[in-house]
Amino acid sequence: MTLVLSQFLMAWGGVLVGIVFGALPGMTATMAIAIFLPITYGYSLNIAIYLLLGLYVGGISGGLIPAILINIPGTPSSICTTFDGYPMAQRGEGERALRIGITASLVGGLISFVCLWLFAPLLARVAINFGSVEKFLIILFALTIIAALSKGSMLKGIFIGFFGVLVALIGQFADNNTMRMIPDIRYFKVNLRMGFQLLPVLIGLFAISQILQEAEKGMKNVTFDNDFKHETKKFSIHDFKSQITNLIRSGIIGTFVGVLPGVGGSAASLLSYSQAKNFSKNPDKLGTGEPEGLIASESANNGLTGGALIPLLSLGIPGDSTTAVLIGAFMLQGMQVGPLFITNNPDIWHSILIALGISNILMFITMFYPIKYIAQLIKLPKARIYPVIILMCVVGAYTTRNGNMFDVWTLFVFGLLGFLLNKFKFSIPPFFIGFILGDDLEKYFVDSIKGSGGSLSCFFNGPISWVLWGLIIVSIVYAVIDSKKTLVKGK
Repeated sequence: MTLVLSQFLMAWGGVLVGIVFGALPGMTATMAIAIFLPITYGYSLNIAIYLLLGLYVGGISGGLIPAILINIPGTPSSICTTFDGYPMAQRGEGERALRIGITASLVGGLISFVCLWLFAPLLARVAINFGSVEKFLIILFALTIIAALSKGSMLKGIFIGFFGVLVALIGQFADNNTMRMIPDIRYFKVNLRMGFQLLPVLIGLFAISQILQEAEKGMKNVTFDNDFKHETKKFSIHDFKSQITNLIRSGIIGTFVGVLPGVGGSAASLLSYSQAKNFSKNPDKLGTGEPEGLIASESANNGLTGGALIPLLSLGIPGDSTTAVLIGAFMLQGMQVGPLFITNNPDIWHSILIALGISNILMFITMFYPIKYIAQLIKLPKARIYPVIILMCVVGAYTTRNGNMFDVWTLFVFGLLGFLLNKFKFSIPPFFIGFILGDDLEKYFVDSIKGSGGSLSCFFNGPISWVLWGLIIVSIVYAVIDSKKTLVKGK
């Protein structure tokens, strides 16, 4: 009973904090997970997963608040929510729009929950017999996400992604440390022989760098004058009467897009919105304040949550920056995600399913009824919130190895690196994905070469290898075409 209560409270706390991070422009679900990751040290993964998935679901859902009320997407996946949500708020239907979005988010999240429950074990069973060659090719396929995440600047993305791989290899092997960029300075050499710790790197890249960017902008507070006292039209369940097909279709689209590594929440939202427009009886009205477009966007971006966990848990492939951070959470708990994860950890697998389902229900309960009060979150001054966040980051980094100042310096170095990457138009997720996967990439490559007696032909033997090579090629071709489209649109 105590365990169940602890899990429930963790999920609810995660949802509440996630909503706050999603509702404040500039703060994301990824940032929330990164900051609160050190707290999970004191708990078993069975309990910590409730906090992490609560943050994930709450962070994605909270993004609809600023998207609807002030036309600023709280998360990238809320971009299409602004198309119809903000016009509804402008004509005095802000509360109605928020409740429509929250209900659609719940349905999308539950659809993704069912898909995760059904398909992740099937995919894991296929991959369970993979050897070192197949595992190397899966990681290589995961690294093609770097190209997909670098729209319009693929060369930069690939460069910074493999720089992340290189940084991950610092200090990993004692017999060749001289080749790992380790400077011959006593303080740095001693610490770098153990490599950079994952937690300070993660928090630095996704939290400190974001704070530096916001500080550069001046952390100006948004203007929000809606007190919901003059609503022209109230929420009703009849708003969904003719939208059941749109609701389910958009949730399935969001889940499917979540399964595809590197595509992301904004693509899920845009794809479902375009489909809603294609099937709409009045397509010209979408974008003028129609619940139809709002439902499509919010159902899809919450459908993404369970979808992105399918390749993560069955193949060890992160779909986006948030699931890459979740891989970090598993690694910090000593767990290895991949084909054997579900089979070897049935208790944790069931905890993940229950946590995802409960988090979606708690998100709905927490947001739907007191939404007019929760909407006031966007008034919170960032200048007062961020110093507290910095303090939490420093404490989290310092306790990584029971009080090592080198990890605090790592935190700020990678925070500055993340800030500079953004400044020079490099994407942070490719670097972090390279950093996460770099060690295993080299390990499985070396194991494969040893097993084949030094021959590279091992990577081209058998149907599974050819299927994986096909997926790698398709992923790269898609990324190249998508990157060219982005460049053409930019011009």
